[in-house]
Amino acid sequence: MTSRTGPSRKATSEESKRKPAAFALDDQRVRFADDDLDTALSAEALITPEGDPDAIPRLPYEATHPSKGVSFGKWIAIGLGGLVSLSVGLAVDSLIRDLFARTDWLGWSAVALAALAAVGLLGLVIRELLGILRVGKIDQLRDHLAAAADANDARSAQSGLKDLLALYANRPETARGRKVLTGHMREVIDGRDLVILAERDLLAPLDLEARRIVMNSAKRVSLVTAVSPRALVDLLAVLFENMRTIRRLSALYGGRPGTLGFFRLARQVATHLALTGGMAAGDSLASQVLGHGLAARLSARLGEGVINGLLTARIGIAAIAVCRPAPFVATKGPGVSDFMGELIKSTEKEPSAP
Repeated sequence: MTSRTGPSRKATSEESKRKPAAFALDDQRVRFADDDLDTALSAEALITPEGDPDAIPRLPYEATHPSKGVSFGKWIAIGLGGLVSLSVGLAVDSLIRDLFARTDWLGWSAVALAALAAVGLLGLVIRELLGILRVGKIDQLRDHLAAAADANDARSAQSGLKDLLALYANRPETARGRKVLTGHMREVIDGRDLVILAERDLLAPLDLEARRIVMNSAKRVSLVTAVSPRALVDLLAVLFENMRTIRRLSALYGGRPGTLGFFRLARQVATHLALTGGMAAGDSLASQVLGHGLAARLSARLGEGVINGLLTARIGIAAIAVCRPAPFVATKGPGVSDFMGELIKSTEKEPSAP
């Protein structure tokens, strides 16, 4: 026992007498502690990483995500789609053969019309795919800039802002903002400040126009639902106006979605409303309206029109958050209270519904 403990005591005394020294991180004498050797040798620096003793290890990804099995729904969709396509193709082929049997010029006319329809279908598919890609690109760009602003990463912010400048390269109304932002990218080194400057110099005019679009849509819905005698007319008017607003906001911010892209965008707006508590917006809006004493000044129909207008504004606000290619960093973005005052004033000027 004496022969074993002697060297360790000597090493301990030598370590206690060692003078402080500085080491570069890339020095060969610097190493991390491991399981094999957890003490520093002579003239070595030992780095021991500190861990959180209270940290609970996370479960693997497979534990919280169900495994994807066979999608029978996709099989059904592919099968039915294939059958419909084959039936349409056979019907067109049979029609062309019958026309050729009658006379040649009718057959060639049918072939030309079928080719024209095929070219149109191909163009429609390409346009829809491009629209979906544009909507996806805007989503990725917004997430990229949000992460760069949170991490204050200048390199990541500049990369995202270059994509933002490319998105608006063919928009003459953004020429001044693009020029100013390009100058900021050569001078500013903070990633968060770059995103804020892009919001102020490039996106501010678009945000102002987006507010006008939402405000005008809310006014139209408020007026129509206040004077319309039928609930079905109210429903159709609100549905049409909200779809129109979402499409206009997407085009304003550079999305320009097709039909499938619009459906995807509408689903994202609905998801955003659900995540931000939009499903309970009716009660809160009614409380705000009644709190402003609107019931004492307006008839029941006009009060209903104001609430419907505010709900339309709420959908427009969610559409702005989804369609905008950059997050709101310097400001919180538009809110329902920003539209309430002007909407109430415009409703008070309208004649009462019969």
